[in-house]
Amino acid sequence: MELPHLWQPASRLDVAGSLSAWFDSELGRELLVAENRLLGHILPDLFGYHALQLGQLVSANLLLGSRIRHRIVADTALQPVEGLSPLLARPDSLPLADSSVDVVVLHHLLDVSANPHAVLREASRVLLPEGHLVILGFNPWSLWGLWRFFRMPWASTPWLRQVLSPHRMSDWLTLLDFDVVGVESAFFLPPVDTALVRRRLSWLEPLGMRYWSQGGASYALLARKRVSCLTPLRLRQPLLQLLRPALLTETRSSQDSHQQRED
Repeated sequence: MELPHLWQPASRLDVAGSLSAWFDSELGRELLVAENRLLGHILPDLFGYHALQLGQLVSANLLLGSRIRHRIVADTALQPVEGLSPLLARPDSLPLADSSVDVVVLHHLLDVSANPHAVLREASRVLLPEGHLVILGFNPWSLWGLWRFFRMPWASTPWLRQVLSPHRMSDWLTLLDFDVVGVESAFFLPPVDTALVRRRLSWLEPLGMRYWSQGGASYALLARKRVSCLTPLRLRQPLLQLLRPALLTETRSSQDSHQQRED
């Protein structure tokens, strides 16, 4: 029997809405610029015919750096964005055929999803073999992750609701037959809302990029879907030669017994 909760967890729409509103803040826009810089290094090297942005927390074309011409954005609530074909659908139940997309980008969707495993399985289903999956999420092993131990209980921090580390993502993707190509991170400043404080701490950016390259507030994980080949087992020729005399003997004996019954 499942025990009741003392506090009802926030729904996916509530968490996604608060995070989407946070991205409209000055700090959120700065983080988005850093994430677009990461995508600008990753997407131009991924080729194919169809690219899918799964989830739309921000009204921006995150696939702008991709060389793929047909770009789709899918979510339950969409805002029109130039260069993206809208697809109104649940991220864990896409109306797309199996193995039909070359590149899938998840922009903080796993951070707000009530069932991130289902979203990953659906992304794996629509992705072609040798296709690429790009996951952007908040890094718990960063200054932003440590902020949860020092923040005030009433502080509004939607980016701390649910954080999944790149190591956990790597374990999940391994179970789904993915090879992790690499992980990069960005934005090494603390999550302070005052722009003047962030400017005074700007020296942390080059220091973090040099000595703590995977300790940024946001990470981008690139994974490639493995090709599963099923090779049918065939009997080798020497084994067939060994079986053929026995089969002939059995066939002749059955024919002889049948002839005797007729006589």
